[in-house]
Amino acid sequence: MRPVVSSGPRGGYEAALAGVWSGLSKALTQLEWFAAEPDERLDEDSAGTLGRLQYVLHSAAELASGIEPPAGAELAHNELAAALADARDATGEVAEALELEGLFGLEPLLPEWRGALFRVRLARLRVATPRPLPILEHEPELESPRHALAATVCSLAGAGAFATGAVLAAWPLWTAGLAAFAASLLIYRPRP
Repeated sequence: MRPVVSSGPRGGYEAALAGVWSGLSKALTQLEWFAAEPDERLDEDSAGTLGRLQYVLHSAAELASGIEPPAGAELAHNELAAALADARDATGEVAEALELEGLFGLEPLLPEWRGALFRVRLARLRVATPRPLPILEHEPELESPRHALAATVCSLAGAGAFATGAVLAAWPLWTAGLAAFAASLLIYRPRP
């Protein structure tokens, strides 16, 4: 086993989540494949496979609950743990219904099962993306609204003159409209 290089508490947390996800991603993909078309992909003998995949979800939920999230990621981490638990329970219900009632018993459970599996993917994205916002040294200054107003008026007047000149076939008018529209681009330049 090789050591994990960490860049602070967030790096260790991300490495721990990567370990959870590496064991879970294949099982989740397989569950989503079953849930997409259960009539064609599941049969009465699939209850054992669903039970094994349910155990993978259970193990991932246990691993996730044992990970200490860094400050600011607690809510997203708790959502992931809850999503894993819901997906585990929904998969268990589907496996039980398949074993007891066959394919006919799955129909009312499918929307909840698919939603629980999707919620795991969504929770993983939320856990993976929280980054602290950069702290600005100074508040950005807003530009004067006069420049924006002048540019808007100039572009509207230019567009109107261009359209009128084009309809009346008066090339000096549409040229003036085009020039006014181009001038609006020079009047207002947002700061980078």
